[in-house]
Amino acid sequence: MAKVSTYLTFTNQTGPAFAFYKDVFGTEYVSEPARYGSMDTGEGAEPMPAEMADLILNVQLPILGGHLLMGSDAHPMYSPELVVGNNIAPTLHTDSREQADTLYAALSKGGEARMPLADQFWGDYYGELTDPFGIQWNIVYTPES
Repeated sequence: MAKVSTYLTFTNQTGPAFAFYKDVFGTEYVSEPARYGSMDTGEGAEPMPAEMADLILNVQLPILGGHLLMGSDAHPMYSPELVVGNNIAPTLHTDSREQADTLYAALSKGGEARMPLADQFWGDYYGELTDPFGIQWNIVYTPES
């Protein structure tokens, strides 16, 4: 079933922020937070800076009513400069690749396709866009295993 979650981006504060939210909501992470050091940068890509290795690439925390709070640390190598206002993005979890493609095309029309939908190393079909009104969106389809 399709659902919506909220994605928060921080500058080197995701760990402490999510520890706080975990305490507030009394819930546990979906899985251990992924770190930038575990990311496959790909052949020919710039090596991961050492100071980034322990920063959070992705963390997921269920909060209320089945809502998932997700987050990561921004880094200029992978993200636009972080300012309050571009650090929160609705994330659409679709039921199919086709639904992901349709929503991505519709929301990015007149906006910016920042990261085209593609199969990612962590297993999802994922992309990022900014709509014509400056709102950032994440679109994700997770195939059944």
